[in-house]
Amino acid sequence: MNRWVTALFLVLLIQCGIVAAVFWPQQLPQQQSATRTFAPFPVNAIDELHISDEFDNEAVLIRSGEQWLLPDLENLPADAARVDALLHDLTTQSGIWPIAQSSAARQRFQVADYYYQKRLTLLSSGEELGTLYLGTSPGFRKVHARNAKQDEIYSIAFNTFEIPAVNDGWLDTRLLQVRTPLRIDTDLYNLYFENGRWMSATGGTPDEVELSTVISALRDLQVVGVAGEDLQRELSAVEADLVITVQSLAGDTTLEIVTRSGEYFIHSSEFPLFFTCAADCERLTGVDAGRISGEDDGSDD
Repeated sequence: MNRWVTALFLVLLIQCGIVAAVFWPQQLPQQQSATRTFAPFPVNAIDELHISDEFDNEAVLIRSGEQWLLPDLENLPADAARVDALLHDLTTQSGIWPIAQSSAARQRFQVADYYYQKRLTLLSSGEELGTLYLGTSPGFRKVHARNAKQDEIYSIAFNTFEIPAVNDGWLDTRLLQVRTPLRIDTDLYNLYFENGRWMSATGGTPDEVELSTVISALRDLQVVGVAGEDLQRELSAVEADLVITVQSLAGDTTLEIVTRSGEYFIHSSEFPLFFTCAADCERLTGVDAGRISGEDDGSDD
């Protein structure tokens, strides 16, 4: 009886060995693919980013300290929070499985090196760290993606509409905001903040509504983009509709607002270019000078 038990046990061991030999090699590559990182780049080392699209547009961003700058736009500041979020989202993709890896799939999903929707090149100290291709979207906030150094194609959680391949698409739209104005001078009125209250240089008390409009417009001022190259020259040659000099805790700034064909453009003494502006510029130019200087209480309205 013991001999039969021993024989059956040996047969069982042999069968287990056969099963392990057949299935183990098939599972290992899958496990390796599952744990493979899509974009294994150290975020802190990335100091230059090029974003291209299928139309040959390209945005270039360079890190300078804690800032990201746009060298093709006179080193204007980019929205650092957006750039950092982009790099974090791309380099922390994990737990994803490749969906394909053939050359035909690269073209079908538009992640080939010659056929793509977006291409991101990451650099550190002038040396290329890697290139990522983003292609078609399999679903909401999803995109097919491939690392140029890998054959595998992934479906990652990402939205390509949030990464424009044009420079002013990355512009920090808040770059002209004046957070703590202490004095505001224009050709039409002059205001200063003293002893906890705003006063007019004429001795009057500023109308609260008009004053609030100016202060909030300066604090919330947002630009839309950068005026075109030809328009830059035209705007610099015309007289501004409104010139505002603002003293603040951050220093003195002069803002020039120009209207042209119903559009608003604004220039700051801190930057070399004219920006397109919308609601905030309209609020600044629409202020009633008599009321904000305290010379007109609006009783005739």
